[in-house]
Amino acid sequence: MSGINVNRWLAGGVAAGILIWILEGIGSVLYMGQMETALEAHNLSMEMSTAVVFISIVVSLVAGLTLVFFYAAARPRFGPGPKTAVIVAVALWFGSMFLSLMGYHMMNLFPPGLLVMWGVMGLVEWILAALLGGVIYKEA
Repeated sequence: MSGINVNRWLAGGVAAGILIWILEGIGSVLYMGQMETALEAHNLSMEMSTAVVFISIVVSLVAGLTLVFFYAAARPRFGPGPKTAVIVAVALWFGSMFLSLMGYHMMNLFPPGLLVMWGVMGLVEWILAALLGGVIYKEA
């Protein structure tokens, strides 16, 4: 049993993270108005400062690296390929994004329709990113 190919993990993870960041930016066009309205209703705002953009890039990279790490770890059990990438993406989505969305729902911070849109978009983003990372990742 060999270890994870670190160079391919980093390459796949960075590519997956960049894809997540790009898709999230494109997708935000669909919900930005609703999100701003919901935040204003709670007397909150979200200013897109340089720091916020930087944090969004870092979070996307961490997400991509995490997806590809777990893809690499799951390959010996489920085999290489798209099936494993989708399994990993769905499992991590449920263990992270879904739980966050449920928290937003419990706090009544955002309307349910917006949360559903975020959930669907996030799941698609994570699946596509895991597929990309899976194509790039190869064993040592």
